[in-house]
Amino acid sequence: MLADIDETNLDAVVGEITSGGGDAIGVVTDVRHQEQIQALADKTIETYGKVNLAHNNAGVVTVGPLEDLTLNDWEWTLGVNLWSCIFGTTTFLPLIKEAGEGHIVNTSSSEGLQASGGTGAYNVSKFGIIALTQTLARELKPFDDINASVLCPGPVRTKIVESERHRPEELLNGDGFDLGLLDNEESQGLLAGAMDPAIVADMVISGIKDETFWLVTHDETKEAVMAQATALVKDGSLSKSVYDFS
Repeated sequence: MLADIDETNLDAVVGEITSGGGDAIGVVTDVRHQEQIQALADKTIETYGKVNLAHNNAGVVTVGPLEDLTLNDWEWTLGVNLWSCIFGTTTFLPLIKEAGEGHIVNTSSSEGLQASGGTGAYNVSKFGIIALTQTLARELKPFDDINASVLCPGPVRTKIVESERHRPEELLNGDGFDLGLLDNEESQGLLAGAMDPAIVADMVISGIKDETFWLVTHDETKEAVMAQATALVKDGSLSKSVYDFS
């Protein structure tokens, strides 16, 4: 069961799966809205009878110093990134418990483990997903067959830098779309060497099978986390971030 706000791309992926002999259904969903995620869950139960795995994987990014971010920027970014995970978790968790076994994966980011300058709303949303999923994993301890993971990808070859194309009209800043990371030198350099999404997918599948909580794609993220923990314990200072989008 696939969900996306982009109907054209959603239909294309469903077509790839079904033409290859798989079984797939796509539901156009704006994950900012709980009622649309509930409709997705209802369609899933109607079609397949139960849910064992849910992956909350929507994400957008806004760029600019904190003082320049608008309320529209915050509402859109937190809505798509964080509220989608809250809605997805609270909607699908009871269904997974009903099924008796399963797993929830929430996609955070390397920016949920160390915050770079220039992407404040994104960073806040991704830190929130870490907290949400850690809480979930601890609360699932009594359930032997239900687990949770948080995916923290570094640069991956997706279209997140083009996410402004899906910003709803009522949350636009002015008359046009912000180029955001498309016009950012740091992000363009990272995209040039970004990881293939298929590699990340394999990591996620392995993490589900192995019941691994932290799914971190890049070694530099782990090194940054270690550096920050060391600086915190040593003198309470802030270590250097891996990226800088300011």
